[in-house]
Amino acid sequence: MTDRIDIPRPGRVDGPAHLLAAASHSFGGLRRLSHETAFRHEGLAGAAGLALLLGTRAGPGEIVVAVLLFLMLVAVEALNTAIEVIVDHLSPGWAEFARDAKDLGSLAVLCLIAANLVFLVYAVMS
Repeated sequence: MTDRIDIPRPGRVDGPAHLLAAASHSFGGLRRLSHETAFRHEGLAGAAGLALLLGTRAGPGEIVVAVLLFLMLVAVEALNTAIEVIVDHLSPGWAEFARDAKDLGSLAVLCLIAANLVFLVYAVMS
């Protein structure tokens, strides 16, 4: 016997209602991501980086690139969190695949943090 409760799948939504449903799901993801300490730290660092660029009178192109890099970081952090949620569900105990999946997700986030930092240094120094 299992404790699983079967919940019926929601019906398909088309047209403008689909756009509203998709936006609702996206904001739900942002709410979930806001509970992650790493995301909050990245948000503070992103705001500090933007303030630094504005304080050094960076050009509009540099501001746009910095914002795009930050949004990419948010996207990768969301994917990393999704991987962690799925892995924790599939493997509540320790498993090598779970460690590897989490480490690879973490590496992806680290690479984007490095790209943000390299660009910030470049923009401030130029």
